[in-house]
Amino acid sequence: MTETKPIIAVLGGTGKEGPGLAMRWATVGYQIIIGSREAEKAQRVAAELNDKLGIDTITGMQNAEAAQAAHISVLTVVATAHQPAVESLKEALQGKILVDATARIDFRDPKPPAPPPAAAIAQEILGPGVRVVAAYQNVPAHSLRKNLGGTIDTDVLVCADDLDAAQEVIDLTQAVGMQAYYAGGLANAIIVEGLTAILIAMNKHYGVKTASIGITGISQQ
Repeated sequence: MTETKPIIAVLGGTGKEGPGLAMRWATVGYQIIIGSREAEKAQRVAAELNDKLGIDTITGMQNAEAAQAAHISVLTVVATAHQPAVESLKEALQGKILVDATARIDFRDPKPPAPPPAAAIAQEILGPGVRVVAAYQNVPAHSLRKNLGGTIDTDVLVCADDLDAAQEVIDLTQAVGMQAYYAGGLANAIIVEGLTAILIAMNKHYGVKTASIGITGISQQ
């Protein structure tokens, strides 16, 4: 990380997960672009988030324009929109990092997905000019809006074939109060997606919305 904070685009950022991530980064000084298929929708959500935070550093654009303007993009679309979204962003993402937060899980009947993982599918579509990192699949959307500027009780597993790209995402994650750990190459992201099914099942069984992952036995000091 340099002294100048990277501009972050949250693509598909008008759903549940995206606005929470955007708010956390914006709170600690990152310039955020909310992306959506419709620029007007992105602009509306950006204005709402600015109003909640009392800032003016969040803007809204159409997804491809947001990706083009940002240094790092975070894809937070629903599973059914994943492949079309990635295909539409191929040109805009060249030379950049894409963080894929997709977990291909049916919330009504949560089961682990079949391989390959979503992030590997994205990498295949985008080609070697884009460094794809898998992260945030297990972060409860409900928790992201809490304790802005502070910590939240969830750890993030980061999978990537490019270690430098993984470290950039780890740094971004730790900047907003979550601990993050490198968890191997993109192929391992299929297990991380599967953990989402377990967490959804646990949420339903125990009547909560905040089940998450915690890592022990590793010191990053």
